[in-house]
Amino acid sequence: MLRLVLDTNVVVSGLLRQKGAPAAILDAATSKQFRCYVLESLLEEYREVLTRDYLGLDQRRAARFIGDLRQVALFVVPRKKVTVARDPDDDRVLECALEAGADFIVTGNIRDFPSQFRGVRVVTPRDFLFVLGSSPSPF
Repeated sequence: MLRLVLDTNVVVSGLLRQKGAPAAILDAATSKQFRCYVLESLLEEYREVLTRDYLGLDQRRAARFIGDLRQVALFVVPRKKVTVARDPDDDRVLECALEAGADFIVTGNIRDFPSQFRGVRVVTPRDFLFVLGSSPSPF
């Protein structure tokens, strides 16, 4: 089964628009079509960003997603720190992916990450859906 880490922008985009690649990925995550890995601090970042007023998100829907993700995601604690991204928050995503042995980091901001980092590929939501569609079903 594929292993991945979602960047915060994918979570936000998926909840802002109910259609599109990010929304499909969130649905796939909560229905366990792949293994989604998080750090406790990354889940907290998702939650903090989703509560920003200017986004205008339905807070019940956002809270429900965070609760669902908490139930299906696998939590890891990174043993190694990395400092390769311009933004320290992106380094946390990389640390999570490394600790999880992830196949992919899915982000809408691929320019903020190396295209590949220690065997982890960084892809857009659309590219990941293509990969997911060509993967064997986990069921």
